[in-house]
Amino acid sequence: MSREEKQLDMTLDAVQNRLNDLKISIGAMVHKLETEYEYINWPTFLDNFALISSHLTGLSKILSKEICPPLRNRTVLPLMLSPERDELLLNITQGRVPVFSHDIVPDYLRTKPDPVAEQKMLQNEQKAANLSTEAASKQVTQHNKVVSHILDMVSKKREEWDIESSSRAGIQQTSSMADTHALVAAVGMGKGLKIGMPLQVPGGGPASMMVPPAIRPPAPMSSVSPGGVNQLGKAPSAIKTNIKSAMQVHPFQR
Repeated sequence: MSREEKQLDMTLDAVQNRLNDLKISIGAMVHKLETEYEYINWPTFLDNFALISSHLTGLSKILSKEICPPLRNRTVLPLMLSPERDELLLNITQGRVPVFSHDIVPDYLRTKPDPVAEQKMLQNEQKAANLSTEAASKQVTQHNKVVSHILDMVSKKREEWDIESSSRAGIQQTSSMADTHALVAAVGMGKGLKIGMPLQVPGGGPASMMVPPAIRPPAPMSSVSPGGVNQLGKAPSAIKTNIKSAMQVHPFQR
């Protein structure tokens, strides 16, 4: 066996091992999608996808090595075709290919694109070849103009959004939640309020206590006798009534 044939066998073995790993990863991912679709999460799906991507990257590295012979120069020819069922082929392909007949050989051994896709590609290549240089330059210029216009629109809109966001962030707050809560607590429950002490006149004694006008109840109208005016140091009866009413409980005292 020549050196080139040995390298070919080693390359084929490495490719086959990598393809088997890739097949197992794809099968596991499909199995999870079919059986665990109700509670599968996105990180698990990304992990499986990353594993498949790593196998594809390893396969590309194997094929791009210098020691790897150019496989595109090799030709695969079927040695035997039969319309009958082949159990060995069915076992090797895990039940996917039961027969190796003239109908399926072009599909499995095809190295070119599908005939319909190949025809469309040829049409596009012919259309591009028949296009003049001036027309191609005009189309490229028009395409660049449209792309630049769209880019300017997106950039302008982004600047407007940035300015609007910065202006919203710079607005000064004119209220305080702490002060609001303190005010509500003071009005509703009297929290933080201080009860004012009754004032006393220099004369002293309980008859000389003065009550603030805000909490003083209205005094009944009564007539004062002329003789009472001449009596100094003696308060009218209305003042005594006010003094007694001042001893009531303050509405905010709890």
